Amino acid sequence: MTLTVAQAVPIAAAEAPVVAGAGTISARLDRLPATRTVWRLVMLLGLGFFFELYDLLFTGVVAPGLVKSGILTPTTHGLFGTTGVASFVAALFSGLFLGTIACGFLSDRFGRRSIFTWSLLWYCAANGVMAFQDTAFGVNLWRFIAGLGIGVEIVTIGTYVSELVPKHLRGRANALCQAFGFSAVPVVAYLAYLLVPHAPLGLDGWRWVVLIGCIGAVFVWWLRRELPESPRWLAMKGRLDEADRVMTGLERAVERDIGRPLPPPGPAETVVHHTRFAEMWAPPYGRRAVMMILFNIFQTIGYYGFANWVPTLLIKQGITVTTSLGYTTLIALAAPVGPLIGLLIADRFERKHVIVAMAGVNIVCGLLFSQASSAVAIVSLGVMLTLAGNIISYSYHTYQQELFPTGIRTRAVGFVYSWSRFSAIVNAFLIAFMLEHFGVTGVFVFIAGAMSVVMLTIGLMGPRTTGLELEKISH
Repeated sequence: MTLTVAQAVPIAAAEAPVVAGAGTISARLDRLPATRTVWRLVMLLGLGFFFELYDLLFTGVVAPGLVKSGILTPTTHGLFGTTGVASFVAALFSGLFLGTIACGFLSDRFGRRSIFTWSLLWYCAANGVMAFQDTAFGVNLWRFIAGLGIGVEIVTIGTYVSELVPKHLRGRANALCQAFGFSAVPVVAYLAYLLVPHAPLGLDGWRWVVLIGCIGAVFVWWLRRELPESPRWLAMKGRLDEADRVMTGLERAVERDIGRPLPPPGPAETVVHHTRFAEMWAPPYGRRAVMMILFNIFQTIGYYGFANWVPTLLIKQGITVTTSLGYTTLIALAAPVGPLIGLLIADRFERKHVIVAMAGVNIVCGLLFSQASSAVAIVSLGVMLTLAGNIISYSYHTYQQELFPTGIRTRAVGFVYSWSRFSAIVNAFLIAFMLEHFGVTGVFVFIAGAMSVVMLTIGLMGPRTTGLELEKISH
């Protein structure tokens, strides 16, 4: 079937042309059932997400090793000191901030598949160099460079998944992708438990943890070969013949899975071709952008305030490095369970309601964790915090991808998401300050206040999106 681009028709609200062929491609994709072919694509992207989260979340568990090696100190004399653990955390999130806010357009311009590949190679290479640094400046510099690639990868993977799967699978597809990704958390925690207190072959254990994560580069070309470009992106770019070839290939594979022809696609939604950054501020996107900026600033305090600091928080309570990493490993086993729960609930419950409920759980469990002293209480509450945080994570990564149109999806998501990276830069120092002056209890009171803002922002401002066509949400 040959598809053509309709002549541009001015749209008063968005001042952008309508692309008729893009709506047809989306209608064909949205009527695909959940089969082995569709889930296989999601799992391939999940493997890429595994290496991304391994890299992102080894920050907290290698921090004690950097302190043990004498490269960093647990705290700093000044609020913005550059030799403490806070500077290491801030270096990563500075790179993430720049990668998401300045480079999100790359995926919209060059395609989801290409940027997925090259950003993964970028941060694997940067971490390989970082593993052999001996100064705080060298470690922080290369952590910043790695953060650039991770920032681009984060917004690209979420967009890629949302555009490759039909509307009735978006929540579960993102949940499965994140289940693969978060399985990296117990892996990296266990490796840190085994390696960080020691120096195998004379090389500091934290360096081994970093280098093991670099093997992601070995798999990247295989992943690239197995993944198609987003047909929605191709159609939006006017490359309708390529979009048709991708869709025809998917449809044939799905028909082989189910053993019968697919039903005809439903009516095509009108698709508006957005290409300019300024268009994300036109109604209804401007309100959504403000909402997600506020959300990302404050949810970061709750999520990374715990995930990146839990070993250090436990050590501050008088627990040894080895025991702290042991507790962290047990807590980390729960990381992929949150997204797996999402496979059951993601497309059954409205995403905004799930985010609000889990933010409430985070507040309660965090305040209780700050008072816990027994191993059972620490691990149990840590597991609950991990589950709540990761359910929020897969829910909002799906949610924010749904709020903006295909033509500007990654740059819009990159912009609003970048504020979480900016927040993490500042919060790394604020949490270090709170820990130094107010202890673990002070840290979790700070986190509770932030999660209260999350509940109000999403609860009052968020639109419903679950089960709706991306194009209908865009309207």
